[in-house]
Amino acid sequence: MSFKVFSFHPHLEAAIQLSGYTTPTPIQQQAMPSILDGRDLLGLAQTGTGKTAAFVLPTLQRLLQGPRKKVRALVIAPTRELAEQINEYFVKMTAGTSLRSVVIYGGVSKSNQARRLREG
Repeated sequence: MSFKVFSFHPHLEAAIQLSGYTTPTPIQQQAMPSILDGRDLLGLAQTGTGKTAAFVLPTLQRLLQGPRKKVRALVIAPTRELAEQINEYFVKMTAGTSLRSVVIYGGVSKSNQARRLREG
C-alpha cells in the first residue's frame, strides 16, 4: 500500500515524500481512513510506529479541504514534550500552506501564548 491511496493534498504529498515516507505503517493504514471520514478514533500502537502521522496527516487533509476559519482543530496531549513534538510535526507538514499551528501548555507566560493564539 502507498500513501497515494489516501489522495492527500499536493502539499501533503510533497511533505510526505520529503519526509522519506513510502509505505503507511499498520496504525496509519487503519487510522487514516476513519479520520479522513471525520470519525473519532482511539488508536493504540507501540512507540515509533507512526501514530503522530496517523492522525496529523488526515487532520491536515481535512483542514486544507474545509472552510477557512479561526480555530478548526484542537489536539490535546498529556505532556508538554509530546505537545511540542506534535506541533513540530504540524509545522513541518504544513510548509507551503496557509495553515498555522500554536502549542499551548502550562508553566510559561500566558500572554505570549494568548497572543499567538489570537494571531491564528
